[in-house]
Amino acid sequence: MPDAVDARDCGLIDAVQSGWFLNATDELFSGFPIDPQDVVLDVGCGAGGATLFCANRGAHVVFSDVVPEKIEALRQKLEQTPARAVEGLVSDSSPLPLVAEYASRVIALEMLEHVDDPAAVLRELVRVGRPGALYLLAVPDPVAEHIQLDCAPAHYFQSPNHIHIFEREAFGQLVEGAGLVIERRASYGFYWSMWMLIYWSQLKASGKQQTGETHDVVHPPYSPLLDNWTGLWHQLIQMPEFSPVKQQLDRLMPKSQVIVARKPG
Repeated sequence: MPDAVDARDCGLIDAVQSGWFLNATDELFSGFPIDPQDVVLDVGCGAGGATLFCANRGAHVVFSDVVPEKIEALRQKLEQTPARAVEGLVSDSSPLPLVAEYASRVIALEMLEHVDDPAAVLRELVRVGRPGALYLLAVPDPVAEHIQLDCAPAHYFQSPNHIHIFEREAFGQLVEGAGLVIERRASYGFYWSMWMLIYWSQLKASGKQQTGETHDVVHPPYSPLLDNWTGLWHQLIQMPEFSPVKQQLDRLMPKSQVIVARKPG
């Protein structure tokens, strides 16, 4: 039997195939290039994968989160990168301690669903963006979120987790209502949607209780069934012939919906 594949490693391969972390073109996501001259703001940075990608391009990186320990851990990682400047902020983004028109790239990945007033946070992100700044925004897709209502524990849809479900049309209206111009829309992550549905179903069957922020409590070792799903998906995405199927599944039940937008000017 082949060796077990780590779920996160499989997820990274899947993400790259979906247009993320494009080393050859220095694009964090397709249509979102990073240059050493950029000032990149990553709000709700979490573990910092996006920030690290930008730092390794030599950009000036500014990263924020509400958890001080995450900011300090990421700051230490960034010491080993060629980032031309590093700023870590403990902030809920309401408001950000930054002057207007500060950043040329603004990133908000899987954070707007956690905040009380997404429209206010997005307006604040527009305030700190320069004229012409690019924005990379992602929130959970509603299809998988609505299915998870039937199997995820109640706390998954309570603070500090997901307190908003963004329908696709509403997400676009939110972005445009903040004054941004949408340049590209995409979706990805069928693999992770299925992974989480399996995880929640098994947790429910076990009768165990789980509380806290999902990212902090879902960790290995994972169940044999989850490992089997990861192994199967890993084999499938190695086949070029499977690529169009993956693209269709990523549209059918994606984990996330993505918008690349620009601030006018």
